[in-house]
Amino acid sequence: MPFYHKLGEIPPKRHTQFRKKDGSLYYEQLFGTIGFDGMSTNSYHEHRPTMVKKIGKQYSVKPKIAKANNIQSYRFKGFQVKPENDYLQSRKIVLTNSDCNIILAAPKQSTKEYFYKNTDADEVIFIHKGTGKLRTHLGNIDFKYGDYLVIPRGIIYKLDFDDDNNRLFIVESYSPVYTPKRYRNWFGQLLEHSPFCERDLRRPQELETYNELGDFLIKVKKQGEIIEMTYASHPFDVVGYDGYNFPYAFSIHDFEPITGRIHQPPPVHQTFETNAFVICSFVPRLYDYHPNSIPAPYNHSNIDSDEVLYYVDGDFMSRNDIDQGHISLHPAGIPHGPHPGATERSIGHTKTEELAVMVDTFKPLQVTEEAMKIADEEYYKSWLE
Repeated sequence: MPFYHKLGEIPPKRHTQFRKKDGSLYYEQLFGTIGFDGMSTNSYHEHRPTMVKKIGKQYSVKPKIAKANNIQSYRFKGFQVKPENDYLQSRKIVLTNSDCNIILAAPKQSTKEYFYKNTDADEVIFIHKGTGKLRTHLGNIDFKYGDYLVIPRGIIYKLDFDDDNNRLFIVESYSPVYTPKRYRNWFGQLLEHSPFCERDLRRPQELETYNELGDFLIKVKKQGEIIEMTYASHPFDVVGYDGYNFPYAFSIHDFEPITGRIHQPPPVHQTFETNAFVICSFVPRLYDYHPNSIPAPYNHSNIDSDEVLYYVDGDFMSRNDIDQGHISLHPAGIPHGPHPGATERSIGHTKTEELAVMVDTFKPLQVTEEAMKIADEEYYKSWLE
């Protein structure tokens, strides 16, 4: 995200002496992506952030593919994913390609025994059920129902949940996640026609600083494997930082919908983008107000992208028999549109209370074995009259 943030204590100039009360130096770390060209943060640590004591177990978490070349529309019943105690074990990849993983998770317990770092991908975690605190080496953010947590690659974090009833929809992106460029000026500021602004983005405000040596387990994800690494100092030992590369939260409830006299195309719902896919938010809004408008979307062909829609809450007017946690997959190569009766039902209605998250990928998605466990294989027939 191209906006500046500062937290804790930092020296007046980068790469200069910054000393503790006893006269010893804090350890500076440049934390950035895309080499030295992308957004970065300068952080200052009590101890060297490089002290690895042990490299332990290494194991694969790559998805097992059930359908590599898929043209069938599917509905997946996400709430059928079984809750598990451990956060990482609860993460089930249901759809995947070379650019991203789409994941469902129902963790029951907070991450207590280890820290987690994804070196492969930025993560966007949508909180469908649950409340708690995202704890990171760059500060903490409280989260609740409807929040997107945007966690850049390389952030060391834990998730603390308030109870065991948690449902997460997660997108891992192998390219950086940004706000839509058409909503930003050349300086990076969100413009007046953007459906949200910087005031809506919640930055870390609580910086945990531990001056501790010992054995600290960090589970690192790299190239689809988890590698268990033991560090000699507490990962949360940052006394201050500033820059542009840090986690933040945005609530879907703060997305201000764009409406018109006739039906607006899906890009008006866009919330995040990468060079390989977009994420959109469908929120409660007024319907189109042309006297002859049809609020339901028109049929359209998926030629260039796979469309994934995660249903959060409310009544999604273009679909029949849809419930919380359901995921629809409409793959590239075939048209899709409202279910039979949905167009007629929509006429005359003035608003919708639907809430959903959409992911449109530019490369085809592969369907995993985890997805097939919760799949409705007859969904593709649901447009027959």
